[in-house]
Amino acid sequence: MQGKDATDVTAPFLLRRGRSPLVVSMPHVGTHVPPALAARMTAAALTLADTDWHLPRLYDFLDELDATVLVATHSRLVVDLNRPPDDASLYPGQDTTGLLPVDTFRREPVYAGAAPDAAEVEVRRRAHWQPYHETLAAELQRLRAAHPRIVLWDAHSIASELPRFFAGRLPDLNFGTADGRSCDPALIASVLAPVRGQSAYTWVLDGRFKGGYITRRYGQPAEGVHAVQLEMAQRIYMDEAAPFALRPERAAALRPLLRACLQAALAWSR
Repeated sequence: MQGKDATDVTAPFLLRRGRSPLVVSMPHVGTHVPPALAARMTAAALTLADTDWHLPRLYDFLDELDATVLVATHSRLVVDLNRPPDDASLYPGQDTTGLLPVDTFRREPVYAGAAPDAAEVEVRRRAHWQPYHETLAAELQRLRAAHPRIVLWDAHSIASELPRFFAGRLPDLNFGTADGRSCDPALIASVLAPVRGQSAYTWVLDGRFKGGYITRRYGQPAEGVHAVQLEMAQRIYMDEAAPFALRPERAAALRPLLRACLQAALAWSR
């Protein structure tokens, strides 16, 4: 992996360049909060409960697929990389958190004092959001020049019960294609084939989570870039209460299905 420096957690991202027509983005796995910013945050915020925990370990087979992998290092509380730069709502009429969240998924305040003003929002957008997206766009362009069509997989996970965003318990696997606009129908059909062939995990296509900014912005099927978001309910591979431990036996059971989905995406792209 490389960013400014593969060992430097202050870099906005880590990048591993592959040659296959597959890019995997993990915009919400970061846990770094600069000390000066952490000093302004509440204890509830600093549990980092809204992190997409353990995804690099869950997707530990990506090097074998020769995928390009882009991994955020900073917490989504620093800046949310899966929101539009103008902070427009991705789900009009529904509750959501913003580019610089001021509350957690459980409506706990992020800041003990005043929230960031417009100037601070712009500074953090330029320092963290912009480099991630410039790199993602460049990697998609690099691979698109080498392949007639490529797949962008935006990897996410979330607590399975969050009344703020959805009623009841979330399905285990939530695939998003922006209601079919972000990828060719044949791609998502290929991805879902192994999912339809199992009964261990519940799933839905374009349900509550249809794909965030990354899926909607970069999924351009007419230009040969096809994007799919997968939002997983965290209960299927980890403990959802602090300290948010990975459950190795659950992860081991889930990993083959994830791999089958991505192998199907690769087979379609080729």
